[in-house]
Amino acid sequence: MFTRSRKLAIAATAGAIAVALVSCSGGGETSSGGATYDPNEEVTLDFAFWGNDVRAEMYDEALAAFMEEHPNITVRSTFLGFPEFWEKRQTEAAGRQLPDVMQFSEQYLRQYTQSGLLLDLTPYLGNIIATDGFEDESFLQLGEVDGVISGIATSVNTWGLFTNADALDAAGVDPFDGGSWADYQSWMTEVTDAGGSSGVSGGTDWTGRIQNFQLQLRAEGSELFNEDGTPGFDEKRLAEFWESGAELRDGIAVPQQQLEERYPLTGMDTGLTASELNWDNMGTSYVENLGVDAEQIDLVAPPVTVEGAKDMYLKSSMLHTVSANTEQPEAAALLVDFLVNDPVVGEIFGTDRGVPASTTQLAGVDLTGIDAQVQEYEESIADRIGDPPPVPIVGYGSIEEKFRQMGVELGLGTVTVDQAVDEFFSEMDVILDQ
Repeated sequence: MFTRSRKLAIAATAGAIAVALVSCSGGGETSSGGATYDPNEEVTLDFAFWGNDVRAEMYDEALAAFMEEHPNITVRSTFLGFPEFWEKRQTEAAGRQLPDVMQFSEQYLRQYTQSGLLLDLTPYLGNIIATDGFEDESFLQLGEVDGVISGIATSVNTWGLFTNADALDAAGVDPFDGGSWADYQSWMTEVTDAGGSSGVSGGTDWTGRIQNFQLQLRAEGSELFNEDGTPGFDEKRLAEFWESGAELRDGIAVPQQQLEERYPLTGMDTGLTASELNWDNMGTSYVENLGVDAEQIDLVAPPVTVEGAKDMYLKSSMLHTVSANTEQPEAAALLVDFLVNDPVVGEIFGTDRGVPASTTQLAGVDLTGIDAQVQEYEESIADRIGDPPPVPIVGYGSIEEKFRQMGVELGLGTVTVDQAVDEFFSEMDVILDQ
């Protein structure tokens, strides 16, 4: 177990945060990044991230810690839900007006890097951005596209199945003890049937998440997209996947309309479901949103498609990037260094962003409760971890969002599976042909 490295005596701030940059190379000198910065100059950085109120409070506290150490930069932070975050970034990208520093997803890394929208961080590595904490060099490569490192991984995560012990106790159903997707559906049915007047469902329609489709494809020896950018599936395979959720949508899973009324919170966040498949770093949000002890949230391996398959992988739960249009690259690089390396940030976030990729930040994490569960979980599924898939193709973020939208419409009953497949492939073809 790690202990706290230092105490925080800061008040979280919701607005602009004044912080000062202490130059790593001395006043007025040019760093390896090639930008000259006067440490006495007033600087403003815009920082954007996706998340919820829980994560926003963590970022407020982390940025306040950055302020305490460096009194001369103003950091203005904003956040949105994941789909809305990328809609706004796409609009800003068109006018090359992206925020100086961004929490970033690998789904968009190739697109933004190849379009020249992100700063090449290579010159700052080992200088402003410390790399000695990245003992596993492959973690740095998670932010590399075509030999350019444009993102630094904050952390790594993988896919998992969360369950709510309180909900299961109330329903009188034992926790899910593993098995196939059919086994999981049977278990969900048992929970939903036992939920009675409480209205708690066994889970959500997992065919609405592209990650579950990817998990099955990898177990079968395929990928969502091949190295050359072509799809690793056809219309028939996607139709089979969405058809497998028909019974879920017919009374087993939580009704989609209820989920829409609570979005961006999920069924698990709001106590509507007793389980949910999600990235393993989401445990912190479940604990906070449900107002329960960490012991009430369990994390186990997702259902198995093919026994012994290396269907899972470790990915960057998120990266931090710098806009190519920033007027303060050194200040922005220092903020990135702080957010990915500083132990105080590790103390604040725990595993909310995944298990920290930097050991210096991991040293600040008090691995108890849900944080300990996440680390133990990743160790427990090591035999299912395979090579990561190719870096997502240009446009992957839009493809994933279209998949999600089709899942919502299937849940609401506004499209048939055949219509959803046709619409999805039509849009995917347009994106791939661009």
